[in-house]
Amino acid sequence: MKKYLFCTAATLALGLAVAAAPAQAQTKIGVAGPLTGSNAAFGVQLKVGADQAIADINAKGGVLGKKLVEIVQDDACDPKQAVTAANQLVSDGVVMVDGHFCSASSIPASKVYTDNGILEISPGSTNPNYTDDGSAFTFRTCGRDDQQGKVAADYIAKHFKGAKIAVLDDNSTYGKGIADQVRMNLKKLGIPDAYDTSYTAGDKDYSALISRLKQQGITLVYIGGYYADSGLIMRQGAAQGYTPQYFSEDAAVTSALWQVAGPSAEGMLMTFPPPAETGSAAATVVAELKAKNIDPSGYVLYSYATIQAWAEAAKKAHSTKPALVAKELKAGGPWPTVLGPIKFDAKGDVVNAAYAIYKWHDGNYSVFAMN
Repeated sequence: MKKYLFCTAATLALGLAVAAAPAQAQTKIGVAGPLTGSNAAFGVQLKVGADQAIADINAKGGVLGKKLVEIVQDDACDPKQAVTAANQLVSDGVVMVDGHFCSASSIPASKVYTDNGILEISPGSTNPNYTDDGSAFTFRTCGRDDQQGKVAADYIAKHFKGAKIAVLDDNSTYGKGIADQVRMNLKKLGIPDAYDTSYTAGDKDYSALISRLKQQGITLVYIGGYYADSGLIMRQGAAQGYTPQYFSEDAAVTSALWQVAGPSAEGMLMTFPPPAETGSAAATVVAELKAKNIDPSGYVLYSYATIQAWAEAAKKAHSTKPALVAKELKAGGPWPTVLGPIKFDAKGDVVNAAYAIYKWHDGNYSVFAMN
């Protein structure tokens, strides 16, 4: 995977401004995610994907004769801030929201959107409760943790026979949710996890946790959480001479993890969908992004596909009214997107979502094994 630079902070700040245009020629689209805080790398991915999708759609005349206008809100992956952001987007008059990223943000925000009849399509919230407890207005273009948790457990069972396993989580909606799925699936396979615990997200000193892992003789550590913490755990572990096999999930599939962990992340395995950026459906968009020196990997194309699928359904529904578009999204499809054809089930989940195993090597990550 080649490295490309994301937009600078100054460029990102400029992107938060909404361009002036005649109101009757606009359809407002919300984009919500962590543009600040420890998960800002994912927020930038969501925003650049949305920026490119809106630019490409507008270049072709917009949707139903109206140009799309992007309104951005930062939720910092904080549930309370996410609710505030959702209420602001509702007040601003958006018809759909591309976001949020963290499940802990998407779940409470979805209640606000549902109460106000606004469509929410998350490119990155994987906790099953997001759609299990959602509504007719709740969708996602990514997979679910009960899917990737099973893939991880199956791979561990097949390739790490006899390993002494620890499953860690950061006690967040996302981190604990995916870790619990791994625990449950390992148990179904008759494989015990020797050590189970939660750590404190944002902690700066994980030496006590690392000492316990060493004392327990743990040889494989599964981490359910975000890259800032998992990267620090690995870095501090290496400093103590502790180098087990690390395994994690989609929140570790970002160059920001290597920036935190450095060479201590070498060999780390992760679950993430197959690389959309190498598919023919994404070729044109990938070329556009690379020409701007933007990395198209991670959740960039998932954000693009979120707006793309919505636009296709709106055209078919001959309306941007959220209730009509939501109905069309579930009844119609598959919808052509940069991820390939997407079809939604009755809950708003993607039908037949897939996961692959990725591996970090020499500062880059790539597909290591297909499920």
